[in-house]
Amino acid sequence: MIQIHQASPDMAPQIAPLIMEAMNTECCQYFAGPEHTLDDFREMMISLIRRDDSQYSYRNALVAVTAQEEIIGVCITYDGGQLHSLRKAFIQAAKDAFGRDFSNMDDETESGELYIDSLCVRQEYRGQGIATLLLKAAIDRAKSLEIPLVGLLVDKGNPHAEHLYKRVGFQYANDSAWGGHQMRHLTFRVSPKG
Repeated sequence: MIQIHQASPDMAPQIAPLIMEAMNTECCQYFAGPEHTLDDFREMMISLIRRDDSQYSYRNALVAVTAQEEIIGVCITYDGGQLHSLRKAFIQAAKDAFGRDFSNMDDETESGELYIDSLCVRQEYRGQGIATLLLKAAIDRAKSLEIPLVGLLVDKGNPHAEHLYKRVGFQYANDSAWGGHQMRHLTFRVSPKG
């Protein structure tokens, strides 16, 4: 039986590789730069997950956990209106770890949207509805926070993921670009509590 619940700081070493898979290896290596490894990037991510004030914080992480307490999926969500304040931790960590400045990064979300930053299920557990459970938990989080939209970006080259999001009820909002990739911005309108 798979359960979805809030992450805790001690889960960071298990969550970091899932976030990195969602980001993809090429993107992680870009942030680390040519003088650093993916292991270096993973260590930085672990520290960001353990923090309270990071976009990748355990506070923003919903995890899918097996009966044996194994983390097999993660969904990172946060209020898009807090992107700039949450991103400060990543920018500073990248400067400290890699000597690289990403303070001019494009915004991928905005106020009024609970943004799904990263979603990943471990390879051997895919196709079992776990990503759908995580997406529905994110929608429930938006409802409890009274945020009217849940949004995400999906790479135009990933029709399988786009199909999953649309099956859950996400709809095309507009074209976007992030990290040099052509993306589609999909949103889910949250019905008010009641």
